Amino acid sequence: MAVAARGNVTYMAPEARRDADRCATESASEGISREEALELWRYAPLEELTFAARARRAAFHGTCVSFSKKVFIPLTRLCRDYCGYCTFRRDPGEPDDGFLRPEEVLRIAEDGRRAGCKEALFSLGDQPEKVFPEARAVLLKLGFARTLDYLAAMCELVLKETGLLPHANPGVMAAADLERLKSSNGSMGLMLESVSSRLLHRGEAHFRAPDKIPAVRIQAMDDAGRLKIPFTTGILIGIGETLEERVDSLIAIRDSHRRYSHIQEVIVQNFRAKADTPMAGASEPAMEEMLRTLAIARLILDGEMNLQAPPNLSYENFPMLLDAGINDWGGISPVTRDWINPEAAWPQVNLLERETDSHGLELRERLAIYPEYVTRNEFVHPNLRPHLSRFAGPDGYARN
Repeated sequence: MAVAARGNVTYMAPEARRDADRCATESASEGISREEALELWRYAPLEELTFAARARRAAFHGTCVSFSKKVFIPLTRLCRDYCGYCTFRRDPGEPDDGFLRPEEVLRIAEDGRRAGCKEALFSLGDQPEKVFPEARAVLLKLGFARTLDYLAAMCELVLKETGLLPHANPGVMAAADLERLKSSNGSMGLMLESVSSRLLHRGEAHFRAPDKIPAVRIQAMDDAGRLKIPFTTGILIGIGETLEERVDSLIAIRDSHRRYSHIQEVIVQNFRAKADTPMAGASEPAMEEMLRTLAIARLILDGEMNLQAPPNLSYENFPMLLDAGINDWGGISPVTRDWINPEAAWPQVNLLERETDSHGLELRERLAIYPEYVTRNEFVHPNLRPHLSRFAGPDGYARN
């Protein structure tokens, strides 16, 4: 395949033109193939790609763009992984190296409840007790042997005392952990990030990060599917992966959803360089690359799948993300910062609404569990039904 350039105009080869035209007009549920995705990435102008992505969003999601009003609970920043881009994690002895106590968890959750939040996002480091005796000692004082056991107890506490719907994002979980957490979580999440095992090598983004083994994360994603857990996952772009690896990661997510119909949300997150990390000097993806990746993701994913990009990581350019076919802004907190990206403030909801409206789209508040899963009993534990009934309107979105 080839493309010809005349002046400033690029002409697609016939095969890429055919793929772009088909994506813009076809309403079939299944996404495009790996080969089609790579062709379009390499040869389709950005305007053609984003037009096709918006057409596919309109065909399956109409004009609705959703978000969840959440409170962010960083249960612990201790983590056994050393990812090259992370400023969230801590070692024992560093500032903020402890576990939030139950009273602190409830205080944060209650602040969120008073501010109108309906989701409690629990984010934490991955199984620090496996490598740090200090973490084991603190957990034992709290009455637990493992971080995941403490997480389950705190999710149950927040659900009981505040009614907020927990969404746990603790890293790798075994099937038994997923099953217990389902009883107190509206949904759960684990970013796949990348299927590239190459990134585990010395000098790469996931060196010294045992929980970033792709097969382990895909196993957790599939276990969640077998247990009928509404699940959030996604990719992280700009951490050294190739184009082929990026496409393969999206296809791996799509394949898991085809097996179990449980992936409620796919995030495309752009790497942001942070000081005092091994990747502080690495290049960040340009906005054009982000838009191209989002458009390709929309075309790869099956039609019913929801696509999100974090608005705070695109700063003032975040409205452009709508042009690439997203239908969700993710969680937005009126009371807590993004502890994973503390330098990037979330846009306020009224700004999100204004920009969404200017694109001819409608902003709707959803819950931690997406509307299409709210009425599917197998995806909702009985413990959650009374809380969902209070929060959810007839169409599954948050009640006004």
